[in-house]
This record gives sequence, C-alpha cells and structure tokens, in this order.
Amino acid sequence: MKRILGVMLLLMGLLFAVWNGYVWLSEMSSGQETIGENDIAQADEIGKTESRSSNVSVQSEKDPPSKNGEDLFEEEAILSSKKAEKPEEPKQRDYEEYDRGEEIGWLLIPSLDKKYPVYWGTDDDTLTQGVGYHVGKFTSPPDGQRHTVLSGHRDTVFRELGNLKEGDSMFVQFEDMQYEYKIKQSWITAAEDRTVIVAKDEPVLTLTTCYPFNFLGAAPDRYIIEAPLVNITDMNS
Repeated sequence: MKRILGVMLLLMGLLFAVWNGYVWLSEMSSGQETIGENDIAQADEIGKTESRSSNVSVQSEKDPPSKNGEDLFEEEAILSSKKAEKPEEPKQRDYEEYDRGEEIGWLLIPSLDKKYPVYWGTDDDTLTQGVGYHVGKFTSPPDGQRHTVLSGHRDTVFRELGNLKEGDSMFVQFEDMQYEYKIKQSWITAAEDRTVIVAKDEPVLTLTTCYPFNFLGAAPDRYIIEAPLVNITDMNS
C-alpha cells in the first residue's frame, strides 16, 4: 500500500512539474516575438528631444548686416527674450479609455531581436501576458513625453534584459507613433527603492524587472534600465 501511495505521489509531482513548465513556456512564448523585417518604422525625424526646446532664429552669414547699433541691439534683445521663453509643455491626456490588461502597443529591442506586446497595468494578471505599462501619477505613456515605465517578469519576457548595454536602441510603438530610446545607464537596486518610479522633466523610458535573473523564489532586488528619448517617427507616413 505504501509503495502504491509513493508511486501516486511521484506521478502527481511529475504532473505538477510538467504543468508548471507548460504554463511557463506559454507565458514566455505569448509575451514575445522575433522582430520582422518591416516591424521598425524608418525614422523620419518628425520630432526629436530638441523639439521641446524653443527654436531660436540666428542670423546667418548671408543675412545683410545691421544698419546701425540700435538695430543690432534690438535683434539681440529679441533673441534673448526667445531664449528665456519656457519650453512648451506636452499636453496632458486622459487615458481612462484603456482597460487593465488591454494591449496598447509594442516594445522592440533590436539587439535582442525581440518585440514584446505591451499591456496596460503591472498587476499580476497583466504581467503574466507580457510587458506591462506602469500606471501612476509620476508616469505617462510615450506621447506624454515624460517618464514611461515598463515592467516584466525576469524569467519570461525580460530574462535577457541583462544582455543590453549602453547605447542600445529600444522602440516603443504607441498609437501609430514610434518612440526611439537609447540606453544611458543600468543598475541594480533594492525592491523597496522608491526613487526609480518618479517624475521626470524629460522624456525617458525605464525598464524594470526582478533581480537576480536566476534567483529561486521572490527576488530581493530590481534591475533597472534607463533610456532617454532620441527620436519620434510617424508610422503612417
């Protein structure tokens, strides 16, 4: 009887392991794809980070010289006033039309040859689908040109995040626009660190996942990648 019970427990353990493996493979495969030939839109440079700064017209060498000192002084005063103008702030939107767990766009990382669907929210159910967008008062989707934070599980979609390096490009496609970011830095911090998801004055993409990548159980740290915005492309052009 004990032998039969032992065999049954062994079979149950094997079935449990097989089921967990199936679930893990399903989550991993459903949350990422290989980048296709035409998945990344060709940059048309319709808007770079400099577009948020005031455009100042400077006199070229071909322009006629000023007739007198008063004209020159007046032109310098106009230029100075333009430089002092505050950059135009991006308009804030209401994103209540998105439901938790709804697919809202794509994250593409060429150096990994991977693209990931992005979902609204970072709750447990949403992150089982793939990459989640962190909704909060300090964050905004890419079109808000502030702080965009994306999270994913270290053992599925973001298991290769540690292979990325400074200078690598990443693209977020959201509402028919493509936002290109370039990695500036990466670091490891404690899970309780509250200085990661904060307000930013400039457009920045932050990726977060648990760390260490091969840790069994609840990982104690977080792996962070920060990448400023460098270009915006209209995908319909």
